[in-house]
Amino acid sequence: MKLSLQEKKRIARESSRAFGSLELAGDILHRTQPDLVVSRNEFRQAESITLIREKRDNRNQSICFASRPFVLCGLPVRRLPKGQLLYERRNGRFTLQVTGHPEFGVPFGQDRMVPIFLATMAVRQQSPVLRFKSAAQMLETFGMQKGGKEYRRLIAAFERIFGATIFFGTHEDRPAARVIRKGRFNFLREAKLWYSRDIETAVIGEEPQNEIVLSDEFFDEINAHRIPTDLEVVKLLISSPAALDLFMWLSYFSFTAKGEERIPLFGPGALTAQLGSVEYARPRKFRERLEHWLDSIRQLWPECRASIAPDGSALIIRNARAIVTGESRAAS
Repeated sequence: MKLSLQEKKRIARESSRAFGSLELAGDILHRTQPDLVVSRNEFRQAESITLIREKRDNRNQSICFASRPFVLCGLPVRRLPKGQLLYERRNGRFTLQVTGHPEFGVPFGQDRMVPIFLATMAVRQQSPVLRFKSAAQMLETFGMQKGGKEYRRLIAAFERIFGATIFFGTHEDRPAARVIRKGRFNFLREAKLWYSRDIETAVIGEEPQNEIVLSDEFFDEINAHRIPTDLEVVKLLISSPAALDLFMWLSYFSFTAKGEERIPLFGPGALTAQLGSVEYARPRKFRERLEHWLDSIRQLWPECRASIAPDGSALIIRNARAIVTGESRAAS
């Protein structure tokens, strides 16, 4: 009997609850139902999904924060082609342009955890000057392993974020005139990071305190339009940036939705122009990937009321809350 991944996760979760440990549940499954055995990674994923649901049900979510430009318009999911330093996304009247540093390129993929971490620290510390002891704090926040590989990835992410220039603009039509607001800024004004010279085993220094100074524009944007999101979901989806983008996007627009709203999938300013996902030559392929991302999100957020329209032309969203209370605990 071949089981779906969801059924395997359900069995892993129920086995964990019944027997109290991964080893014992695994032993019993191996002995009695070898066809039902799930991998350690699937089991951990099932545990994470259970934790996310339980914390939401108990109104005890751990909250981190994202800034508005990167919820409305996602950063690239994958590294841009060599030499391409300009990246653009549009969401209705909003436009996001990211210009990468010639040496480091445009931020992409898991780099998006850096602005989330910085926005969260800015909210908690209420200051554009952020201080933390080590990279371990950031890696632990997102549930990532600590080691040379992760260290090198984190340093590269900081270099791309530090070197990038952001343009974020909006316009709105009013009866008498059109109002245009635009701003160009860097994420960071200054960064002082201490790290070992041994790149294989290095971690950002434990002794000297690391200090990052956000640009005034980035700090003001965070203060004015910080957007809460579920830290446990971010942890689980950080290695799947396209699904993470969609989750944060849906969290925001489902909360603000008035009745049923339709977001076109294709065309200028449509969903494909907003998310950081790679371009798909065929619409059918994008719909398949979108349905896959929605399936992942529904596992984490069963109350999500988003679906692809029957004719495949739009995403239908209805009012729903991914963050159930404003009293949820901020990420530490």
